[in-house]
Amino acid sequence: MGWFYSLLTDTNSIAHSALIYGAIITLGLALGRIKVKGISLGVIGVLFVGLFFAHFGAKIDPEVLGFTRDFGLVIFIFFVGLQVGPSFFSSFKSVGLVLNGLMLLTVFSGIAITIILFLIFQDQISLAQILGVHYGSITCTPGLGATKEALAGMGYHGEDIAIGYACAYPLGLVTIIGVAILLRVVFKVDLAEEDKHWEDEEKEINQAPTVFHVYITNHMLDGLTIRECRRRIPRPFVCSRLLHRGEISSPFADTVLHYGDTIRVVATPDQKMDIVAAFGKEDERIDLAVKQSPIERQRIIVTRDEMNGRTVSDLEFADKEGVHITRIWRAGMELFPYAKMHLQVGDILQCVGPIDGIKRLAGIVGNRPKVLEQPNLAAIFLGITCGVLVGSIPLLVPGMPTPIKLGLAGGPLVISILLGRFGASLHLATYTTNSANLAVREIGISLFLASVGLTAGGTFVESLVAGNGLLYAGIGFAITFIPQILTGIVSRVFFKLNYHSILGLLIGACTNSPILAYAASLSDKSATAVAYSTVYPLAMFLRVVTGQIILVAMWSYVTLV
Repeated sequence: MGWFYSLLTDTNSIAHSALIYGAIITLGLALGRIKVKGISLGVIGVLFVGLFFAHFGAKIDPEVLGFTRDFGLVIFIFFVGLQVGPSFFSSFKSVGLVLNGLMLLTVFSGIAITIILFLIFQDQISLAQILGVHYGSITCTPGLGATKEALAGMGYHGEDIAIGYACAYPLGLVTIIGVAILLRVVFKVDLAEEDKHWEDEEKEINQAPTVFHVYITNHMLDGLTIRECRRRIPRPFVCSRLLHRGEISSPFADTVLHYGDTIRVVATPDQKMDIVAAFGKEDERIDLAVKQSPIERQRIIVTRDEMNGRTVSDLEFADKEGVHITRIWRAGMELFPYAKMHLQVGDILQCVGPIDGIKRLAGIVGNRPKVLEQPNLAAIFLGITCGVLVGSIPLLVPGMPTPIKLGLAGGPLVISILLGRFGASLHLATYTTNSANLAVREIGISLFLASVGLTAGGTFVESLVAGNGLLYAGIGFAITFIPQILTGIVSRVFFKLNYHSILGLLIGACTNSPILAYAASLSDKSATAVAYSTVYPLAMFLRVVTGQIILVAMWSYVTLV
């Protein structure tokens, strides 16, 4: 059994490091799945098991520990950026402006309270440690990683901020749910009524494509082609079917329309009234999609890298083949296919037209779903490389003894968001399936949390029992409760937001997806998820960078040792 003893005690052995990491992550994830009244720790269980192992003497070579921690953080942050990138900029539109404005209230009021509490308790808690408490209270692990990395770059060697994080996290998790319950009681919320109101609101603001039929009674359009009609009707629309003298066809751009024809139109709801008025009147008696015709409707998937960045108009299939793209599904969203819209690998195209034409279009865009199971690793690692380079650029700030950097968290986050949004225009395919993205993120964050636990575990119990553990938990409660209840009240009283939307807003502001499970148990509608996904991209970005901003702004308060 000497080999087994050597495996457990030789801290310089790679096998020893792999064994410790494997055990911590396995037990941590198992701990995270345990639910108490629907609440679980999730991946944060890895941190607590890591603290436990370190307390009882588990050690790993410092260089291996440092590399694993930082590499885990890089891949986690990068894939988070890829996830939020496509919707990052679009989240500032329409109702997203209100939700993101309220999210800003949550984030910055939390920062203000953190600074105020630090100034009150600065004799008992350091600026670095209260930032650890701050991120634990809002259950934001990426923010913890970014702040730890920034502190290391500034030469900080004081108490590990993961201790404050671990002390504040459990109560922070419970507090967020407690605020949700308190708001429900205070405002006497009827969940069924909230569901009904949300459905009514969605019908009013939903801009997903709508389908309708128009009977042409405008003599001014008689004899004009669809191309000419588009010039006279400055509204985006797709004409997917034409009924002319009893015969249904898939029209081309140069197809001539006549008085008395019926066309099937796809457009956004806000354009429908103008389009109908321009052509004639809506015909609700017929549905050319189900009436017997040679026209087919199929969904095909963009899988060829060469299509990344091409526009809908580049395909020219409406002109040449009579095939129309009537909808595009991307990252779970249904979009109208504007001519200038750039395609991305992974887009799902709904096509209408002759079956032979659809087959030719499918061959051009790929339509091979199995290809998507293999991520484009070259583009992904190119993005990681660029992110590390950008994060390493020194930025001189007056009053700072050393330049600051975006670091291994900020750099990859910025680059991945830009790639997720604009990569298609640069012909860089960074698409990964949701399952692949989640798997890589979980691996990265698990390695990071295990490393953090092993680093901080030696002094965690002492700090919790004999140190500032209770103070950290109390401060964390205030940092969580005050901004959340303030935003909840403002959202309900002044903006009349739906209760489920408020929950999504508050959970998204903390970037804590596990709590969505609790919110989902309150309603089978998607109101919470919609609000969460609207504020999550900007909230994640702000949570990652604000820790470093506080450090720069309050540099004179940072104790390096």
